[in-house]
Amino acid sequence: MAALSDLALPLLRALPPEAAHRASILGLRAFPPRPEPPDPAALAVKLWDRIFPNPVGLAAGYDKHAEVPDALLALGFGFVESGTITPLPQPGNPKPRLFRLGEDRAIVNRLGFNSQGLEPAARRLKARQRTGIVGANIGRNKTTADPIEDYVRGVAALAPFADYLVVNISSPNTPGLRDMQRKTVLPEFIARLQVARAKATPRRPPPLLLKIAPDLTPQERHEIAEVALFSGIDGLVVANSTVARPPNLESRRAGEAGGLSGAPLFAPSTALLAEIHHLTGGRIPLIGVGGISSGADAYAKIRAGASAVQLYTALVFEGPGLVRRIKEDLLRLIKRDGFATIREAIGAGPP
Repeated sequence: MAALSDLALPLLRALPPEAAHRASILGLRAFPPRPEPPDPAALAVKLWDRIFPNPVGLAAGYDKHAEVPDALLALGFGFVESGTITPLPQPGNPKPRLFRLGEDRAIVNRLGFNSQGLEPAARRLKARQRTGIVGANIGRNKTTADPIEDYVRGVAALAPFADYLVVNISSPNTPGLRDMQRKTVLPEFIARLQVARAKATPRRPPPLLLKIAPDLTPQERHEIAEVALFSGIDGLVVANSTVARPPNLESRRAGEAGGLSGAPLFAPSTALLAEIHHLTGGRIPLIGVGGISSGADAYAKIRAGASAVQLYTALVFEGPGLVRRIKEDLLRLIKRDGFATIREAIGAGPP
């Protein structure tokens, strides 16, 4: 089924980026794919008492409104993250706000948390058969008077229906959002979310993760690692899109405002991942995101300390068949390096 989806890629690429994205969502709703064959046991990862059939996930940003998580799982992902979901519906930033950088295998977006809000997302997640791992990425409304309360509302609404929650405090497209990564804010912020989670799901609370930016200063990296260790947060997602622009970008769209994702983000995000793994002593599960477009890329992040990885931008250029190719490459790479399972490669360092 992924092969058939790949055939539609040229048609989607002929559309403007945001129209292509919407068309692909509608296609998955109308023609949900048949599930891929089960993954080999060597690719399974256990995190937070949950078994991920493979460590390759879909990052937030594609299934923004939790419309097609099960169809996406059928493409072979080990887990899918819906969102970012804000408490109230909001349109996001003015269009155009999504740009392909074909020469650079990258995307710039300044979507600004366009969201249908918590109510429809919660309803859809509740209606799932829960046949695979689906997380929910939560954010704040642009004009909110109390940003922390927005996240509390997100946790309360979605914790009963999501397999894990990601707190997005690192998008570059909502003014003031990244300020919430500061040490002066994080401890109280995390504590309030943990209280909300316990009230919403007293029996089996979903893991609570923070998604951080790739543009942190050295001091901010140390502070986030310190807070993560003593706060009881369950994991970190490393990292979001970047406001930086590498000097070697070739696309005429490179100067567009917004967050850059894709191939140019691979090296800096992987370096940050390795640093956070070192600073936390490997005691906190990390999900590695940024620029993955091959099995070798995914493997590099796993060896840098990621317990699982996510991708999105590369699918725009490679199609969903990329997921199967990455998993095949991972199996080959762990066999080459003498590992019996992918779990043994986590944090192993450069080969």
